[in-house]
Formats: sequence, C-alpha cells, structure tokens
Amino acid sequence: MAIVEPIATTDGRRRYQLRSPATLEPIGEIECATEQEVQAAVARAREAQRAWAQLSFAERAAPMWRLLDLFVQRQEEIIAAVVRETGKARAEAIAMEVFAPCDSIAYYAKNARKFLKPEKRRIHGLMGFAKKLRVVYKPLGVVGLITPWNGPIALAANPTVQALMAGNTVVHKPSEVTPFSAELLRELFDQAGFPAGVYQIVQGDGPTGAALIQAGVDKVSFTGSVATGRRVGEMCGRLLIPCTLELGGKDAMIVCADADLERAADGAVFGSCMNTGHYCCGTERIYVVEPIYQAFVDKVVAKTRALRQSDSGESDVGAVFWDKQLDIIEAHVADARAKGATVLVGGRRNPALQGLYYEPTVVTDVTHDMALMRDETFGPIISIMRVKDEEEALRLANDSPYGLNGNVWTADVAKGFRLAERMETGGACINDPAITYGIPEAPFGGVKASGVGQVNGASGIRNYCHALPICADRRGKGPIQGGFPYTRKSEAMLQKVIRTYFGTRLARWFA
Repeated sequence: MAIVEPIATTDGRRRYQLRSPATLEPIGEIECATEQEVQAAVARAREAQRAWAQLSFAERAAPMWRLLDLFVQRQEEIIAAVVRETGKARAEAIAMEVFAPCDSIAYYAKNARKFLKPEKRRIHGLMGFAKKLRVVYKPLGVVGLITPWNGPIALAANPTVQALMAGNTVVHKPSEVTPFSAELLRELFDQAGFPAGVYQIVQGDGPTGAALIQAGVDKVSFTGSVATGRRVGEMCGRLLIPCTLELGGKDAMIVCADADLERAADGAVFGSCMNTGHYCCGTERIYVVEPIYQAFVDKVVAKTRALRQSDSGESDVGAVFWDKQLDIIEAHVADARAKGATVLVGGRRNPALQGLYYEPTVVTDVTHDMALMRDETFGPIISIMRVKDEEEALRLANDSPYGLNGNVWTADVAKGFRLAERMETGGACINDPAITYGIPEAPFGGVKASGVGQVNGASGIRNYCHALPICADRRGKGPIQGGFPYTRKSEAMLQKVIRTYFGTRLARWFA
C-alpha cells in the first residue's frame, strides 16, 4: 500500500493522501502549491528580507532563543508528529528532531556574529603599504530550501537557522512524504515571533521544487538523492544560482585487527540501523580484516538479533518511512541473495507487524558486483565483507562513486587518522559511526557523487553570504598610484621595482 497516493482532481491541482508507514492509516492530505503561489511566497520573502537583513545579530537571535524555548516546551508534540509521519523509533525522534535542532539553534544564535563580523585582512608586500582591505559578509537574499523525508525537522531547522542568522529569508519546500512536520515547524517559527515572510513553506512534490528554483531565489540549499540533486544542480547552473547539494552516501566502515570488537560491533549495528538506516551517513559497507572477521560477525549477529522492532512500546528500529524505499531495500537484498550472499539475520519484512517494517538484517559473502555494496540502500542492512588487510579494505572503501563519510575502527588512533585521511570522503570518524553532521563546528559535505559544497560551522553559515571585499587607499588623496599618464620613466621605474622585489630569494620571501 502506498504511503503517498495521488488524489484525482478536476481543477488541475495536484493533491496527495498520506498514510502512516507504521499503521498504514490515513494521516491527512496535502495540496501542491502552484507556480504562482510559489512565486508569491518568494516575493513576500524578498520584501521581508530587506528589513530582516538590517537587524543586528542580537535582534535576529532574539526570536531564535524564543524558538529554542518552544522546542523544549513542545517537544512531545514534535516527537508525536514525526513518529506519526515517519514511523521512526521514539528515541530517534527525540535525538534527531528535538535535541539536534535545539543544539543548532543555540549554536548559531550565539556564534553567528563572531562568524560573520567584518574582517580586516592584511595585504601582503608593497600593496600593503598603500591599501587596506576589509571583507564584509552580506546575506544573499532569499534562500530556497528543499529538504528530504528522513529528518523532517532536523534537516530543515539546521539550514534555516543558519540562513536566517546570516540575514536571509527562507522559502522551504519539504518532502511530500513528511509535510506535516514542516507545518509544525512553521507554526513554531510563527509563535516565536519571526516577522511575516521570513520563514515560509510551500507544500508540494518535484515540480513544486522546480518552481521554487525558478522563482528567483538567490541560493538553493538541497538535501536529497543524487538523481534529484543532479537535476537541481543543472537547473541552478543554467540560472547561475549558487547551490549547496547534500546528497546520498554509501559509507564504508574499516575494522582493523586491533579494534575493540565489542565497540566496533556496536558501531556497525548502530551505524547501519539507526533511523531505520535512513541516514545519508549511515554505514552501508563494512570491511573486516581476516583475523577477526568471524569473531566480529558473531558479535554483530548477536547484537542484531537483540534489536527490538515494535509499533508500540519501546523499539530500537522503526518502520521504513516510505514505501518506495522499501522496494529498493527488498530489491537490493534479493539481488545479493541471487549472487551468492548469505543472510544471517532478517532479510524480510517483519511478518508480525502491519506497517512497513523491515527486519534488521545481516548479510555476509557480499561482493562489489551486488547492488547492496554499490548503490545506496538506505535501510537497516548490515553488509559485511571479509578482506585480507587494511590496504584492501581501503581500496574497496574508495571503490565507490559516493564519498560522503566513512569510519575506521582501531586501537591505534594515529593509524586511524592515517587511514581516514586516505579515504575518499567528505568526512571521516575514528571509533565512531558518522557523527560529523551533528557537530556544528565540523564542515559537512560530500565529494564525488555525494554532493557539492559544505554546510555547518563558520564556513557553512558564510555560504549563505557573499564575501564582499572592500579596498581603501590609505592616503585617499594625491595622484593614483600607477595611474595616468603613462611615461617611459614610470615604465622603467616599475621594471626596476619588479627586478628588485622579485629578482632574489630574499626579496621574494619578503614579497
């Protein structure tokens, strides 16, 4: 049964009925915004941005602190809305959709001024005697935000807070799979007292997102699949709109012979099954060196069997959020089985539960000709491959079109750093699953097919700005250095300066 079902209409507008992935019960309907409605939202955002950008950082932070209070006060509503819409485990709704946004709001409300204050930069060499330079971070204007369904509050709040603290306004197109979480987020922003037009949502599907990009926004922040990200990037390229693309991953885990096997096995299970595996930095490929392979597999199997999956009460692994994702998970496991893989745990929909629950699954005897080790699965699948040594593990880890994150497990942290530095990824962790996105100080972004640009930290919030260099002459009077009229005397003098200034090693060092 579909989770997002189109509703037949006679007025030409696209409407969808949504069902809970946990219970398959209807939970509401959405109507897609028209192109005209999207354009009107962008126009309102542009009008509001002029006044919003003129506020001080303290004035922008004031409603942020009120928003933080509301997240704390209304966390049960947020948890209930997310669980109802996604079927994720309650503990993960608390950690991802309440704690992480609270941390992001507090971090940028506190630090935005420091990250974006004008900078005086020293000019090198002779030019420094005559000129001075200041760099000012100016907001871009209206940000078009397009977010996915796997973290409907967290992956919307984090970029929104950065964009707003930088002085932009935001028009947000959430996934049609999780529209009601976005409605609650908008309600929280309104209640916090943000001015009208500063944060708006436009509900809809792919064509709605395309309409937003074409409506005249000044930047696009997109999180989602590689296929959709390519289309977004192509549109932004044609329109010369800067964009940040946070795309999919196929994260590799390397387990060295000296690893703490208990912790590594915990990391494998958690990294692969957290958020039902719907995590762009989820562990999707595990390479274990031969001497410890069987002991590691035994521990992972035991820990996976102990995971609880329930549609009521305490649960470790929730439902698959979207029926289309369940199709991909089942296809990848079937392909692996057909090509010789062994399923030690799970490998099927949970027969005891009505909703879209796929059992936490352990698969061994996998190879790189299987979709399970090549394409993004985005499900609670633990895929383990035996390798001869760390060098083979590293080669296989880098044998992927993706490069979002990765992790290394070893008792020798220095060796872990050396291996991590050689991974072709946007980030890496040692003795931890991928936690980089949850650390605001760490720039986050992928390489290869996993994305373009970085978010978070000082560099992330600056990506919502134009770094405007302003140069000034120190004297501000008298003739312009190097200006008209040109004479043979001035030409000879400049050539003499070149010979003196760049003609020896000492002079070059000074330059």
